[in-house]
Amino acid sequence: MRHSLPLAPQFYVTAPQPCPYLPGRMERKLFTALQGDQAEKLNDALSKQGFRRSQNVLYRPSCSDCAACLSARISVADFQPSKSQRRTLRRNAHLERRATSPWATEEQYALFRRYLDRRHADGGMADMDVFEFAAMIEETPIRSRVVEYLDQDSGALEAVCLTDVLDDGLSMVYSFYRPDVPQQSLGTWMILDHVEIAREAGLPYVYLGYWVPGSPKMGYKANFSGLQLFRGGQWCAKSARDDFSPELNPSSTDPIAEQVANISLPDTRG
Repeated sequence: MRHSLPLAPQFYVTAPQPCPYLPGRMERKLFTALQGDQAEKLNDALSKQGFRRSQNVLYRPSCSDCAACLSARISVADFQPSKSQRRTLRRNAHLERRATSPWATEEQYALFRRYLDRRHADGGMADMDVFEFAAMIEETPIRSRVVEYLDQDSGALEAVCLTDVLDDGLSMVYSFYRPDVPQQSLGTWMILDHVEIAREAGLPYVYLGYWVPGSPKMGYKANFSGLQLFRGGQWCAKSARDDFSPELNPSSTDPIAEQVANISLPDTRG
């Protein structure tokens, strides 16, 4: 009887660099390549363990003296929109959802540039050109979709989200939107709509990336009910104790070798 070996990806660590979320701290990432016939199984397995995808790479924060970045997801069954979120749903009722294959367009890039120039002009993606943007959208070895939101009357593109379809949910890889209409709360709107997409598809979770207590950039993620955080090797419902200040509550991390040893890999035996 013939058997294939379990996946054995190689893990690497990036060099430390300034943290984009907490001043005075350094970030470091643990990462591995996402490739081959079993890419989807690897992505599904590692997403459940706090990893995120960026093109053909899976990564997870692995800072030497800080564990403030917590992978976050919404439990669809436990989610209930707040009054503010219900108002956001009503304000954006004029938007139409269109899900397509991961293909970059000039209209998407134009909106992406407006978003970066207004919201993240000094961020790490500020200099991304049209070819790098196309790579971000199109270089995916797994099942991904571009979810576009258009004005039903004018047909104008209002918001975009690159979304991965996992075996247990949707992962919002990257989203951008019109920066000149803050009253519409388009970032929140896209999360609310992805909860609805997951509900319609019978998927239990919507993965939001990392929540960083103490970082204003990430504070909005704590506003969603049903939020779960990956900590200590398991997913737990967010509680009041998670609202700590990283400056007052620094966290230690396990050695890299121990972190890698504790990663569960998918079994690909046929």
